[in-house]
Amino acid sequence: MCGAEMHHVTTDLPFKINERSIVNLKELPVLQCANFSEYLVEDAIMERVDAILSNVDVKAELEIIRFAA
Repeated sequence: MCGAEMHHVTTDLPFKINERSIVNLKELPVLQCANFSEYLVEDAIMERVDAILSNVDVKAELEIIRFAA
């Protein structure tokens, strides 16, 4: 939104699955703003994230998954 250049980086992001379950995706490729810490997950990556999250064990409180590109 600010007009700054976006850079490809990898980061770890948590996703809340339900009231008691969180999945932390490690090494997730995102675009990050050069001026701020805001990030953007591209559509193709988000589709894979959705597929990963749909297969997690919702009984676990915390699951850590390495994102495979």
